[in-house]
Amino acid sequence: MTSPYDARSGVTVMGILNVTPDSFSDGGRYLDTQAAIAHGYELFAQGASLVDVGGESTRPGARTVPEDEELRRVLPVVEALAERGTVSIDTRKADVARQALRAGATIINDVSASLVTVAADHGAGWVAMHAQGDPQTMQNEPRYVNVVEEVLRFLDDCRVKADRLGVSEIYLDPGIGFGKTVEHNLALLGNLARFRELGAPILIGVSRKSFLAGLTRLGLIGDPSDREEQSLAANIWAIANGASVVRVHEVAPIVEYLRLVEAIESARRVLCLT
Repeated sequence: MTSPYDARSGVTVMGILNVTPDSFSDGGRYLDTQAAIAHGYELFAQGASLVDVGGESTRPGARTVPEDEELRRVLPVVEALAERGTVSIDTRKADVARQALRAGATIINDVSASLVTVAADHGAGWVAMHAQGDPQTMQNEPRYVNVVEEVLRFLDDCRVKADRLGVSEIYLDPGIGFGKTVEHNLALLGNLARFRELGAPILIGVSRKSFLAGLTRLGLIGDPSDREEQSLAANIWAIANGASVVRVHEVAPIVEYLRLVEAIESARRVLCLT
C-alpha cells in the first residue's frame, strides 16, 4: 500500500470532510453528496495528502447514526474521491468500514480503536485513537491518574495487536478532546515526543477544538471556524514535536507552512555543503 506521506516534508495533511448535519464545526455544510464531493476535491487541490470522510459526528454529546444512514452519506463520496487521491473512512462501525474500503478508501480512522480486524482482513491502514467513554458521555468529568502514561499504554497495546494481525500501516492518535479536560489535552501535546517512542506514526487532531479557544484572549466567543489561528499554532507545535499526520479543516495554511519549512531546510542544506 502506498503511504499518503507528503514527499516534501514527511508529514501527512489529512483534510476533514464531515458528511453530517451535526459536526461541531461544519455540520450541515457538506451533507449534500455533491457539495461533499466538491469540497473533497478542493481539499486535494489545496494540497491534502489524504481526505478523511465521516458520516457520523463524534463531537461531545453526539448521538449514534443508524448504519444505513451513515452508509448512504459516505459511500458515494468515498467512491468519487478515491479516484482523485487517498481516502480514509472515519467510522466506528465495522460494516461501514468494510463497505467504504470496497468503495476505494484505504485507511480506517477508528475513534473506537475496535476495527483492527477489519483493517487486517482488507489490507487497510488503521488509525487507533484513544478515547475515554463514548461521544455521549466522554466529557462528563474525565479522570486519569496520569493521562500521558495511560494513553501511552493504551496506544502501545493497539500497536502490538495490529502488528500481530499483520496490519502494516498503523497510526496512533492520543485523542485530543475525546474524554479529556483542557489540562489533559495540554499534557498530551506537551509530551508528544514520547509517543514517537511507540514506533508508529502519530496522528493529531486539534483543528478548531474548543479547548484552544479557551486558552486565548478570544475565549469561546464566536464560531468554531474562527479558531484557525489557534489551530494552526497547535498543529505547528505538533509537527515540530513529532506528529506525522495532522487532521485539519483548513488545509492550505498547513501546506504553506510545510512548504516554507522545506524551502528553509533546503537552503540550509545547500549552505552546509558549500
